[in-house]
Amino acid sequence: MSLLYEGKAKRIFTTEEENVLKVEYKDEVTAGNGAKKDHLPGKGRLNNLITSKIFEYLNDQGLKSHFIERISETEQIVEQVEIIPLEVVVRNIAAGSITKRLGFEKGHKFNEPLVEFFYKNDDLNDPLITDAHIKVLEIADDKDIEALQSAALEINNHLQQLMSKMDLRLVDFKIEFGRTKYGNLILADEISPDTCRIWAQDSDENFDKDVYREDRGSIIDVYQSFLNKLEDIK
Repeated sequence: MSLLYEGKAKRIFTTEEENVLKVEYKDEVTAGNGAKKDHLPGKGRLNNLITSKIFEYLNDQGLKSHFIERISETEQIVEQVEIIPLEVVVRNIAAGSITKRLGFEKGHKFNEPLVEFFYKNDDLNDPLITDAHIKVLEIADDKDIEALQSAALEINNHLQQLMSKMDLRLVDFKIEFGRTKYGNLILADEISPDTCRIWAQDSDENFDKDVYREDRGSIIDVYQSFLNKLEDIK
């Protein structure tokens, strides 16, 4: 195996099998596009276990992703895809950047889920972009944009059902998609408390990375509590 790519939270390796990669989750946590960062032993294990279980759950619902299987506490193997340089964000409840951009009060519940696209470009600080921008940048055409929106909303529906079983609320989340060697769009990257904003059912208690962003406790304890809830689902 050889290192193909290293990001803030993961290392990607080639394998002996064609179109199959190994993902290793690192014990790193960052916020503010890397402005804040720490090494936290055990975090890679938690993100790998949580993401693996969520992808398995979505697969059981008939939703295709790049996930193949978890192979260790910190590693999984995935189908190789060409990542589309978009972060697809789905918002059910107002929190984070949208409260500053559009003036919604934190906790405002949207009548229906809101889908937003952000251009994956660290140098530009991942700006919010429109469908027109996506086409001008030649990232995706109208058909693919519609497919991304539809898939994001379907994933949101299933994740909300999952969180409800855990006595949690899915506030918002960001996901990424990739294109297989056959040209199909599928869910990729990860789904974890790193990429979601999750609140308790009856309060604004966080089960996500906001705990780290806002220095409100141990992210390891919070993620372990989330994993415990996930594993307790019958």
